[in-house]
Amino acid sequence: MILYLDSSALLKRYFEEEGSREVLSLWRGARGAACSAVAYAECLSTIYRKARETRLSTRTLRSLVDSFRRDWQSLIRLNVSSDLDPLVDRLVVRHALRGFDLIHLASALVIRQRLLSDFLFTCFDERLLCAAREEGLKTFPALSA
Repeated sequence: MILYLDSSALLKRYFEEEGSREVLSLWRGARGAACSAVAYAECLSTIYRKARETRLSTRTLRSLVDSFRRDWQSLIRLNVSSDLDPLVDRLVVRHALRGFDLIHLASALVIRQRLLSDFLFTCFDERLLCAAREEGLKTFPALSA
């Protein structure tokens, strides 16, 4: 299985939050993990913001950033380019998503199509999760009732 992680799911690897254990377990069991290139800026920004808000030590921050950068090298990444525009045009009409969420959804659909593999879309934004399901992606976690 290929595990697609949006930024909210990817960050579960670095911060103990609800869903962290499940994401780590899925990641360990996956044949590969994938994301959009926009996740790099989103994740680094969040790591540094959380470090400021929680007053993480410089050493802890450096360790988190180093871990993220190491993991980043192992991910299947789709670069954002104008090739995504036609798909984004279609998705924006169908789903009320923010810009980067549209890019994550479009990226996941392209990666799934290219890899022709069992595929699981993982995120912790309910609106994006619903849109992914409506586009035919298997998703984690389950939507709340």
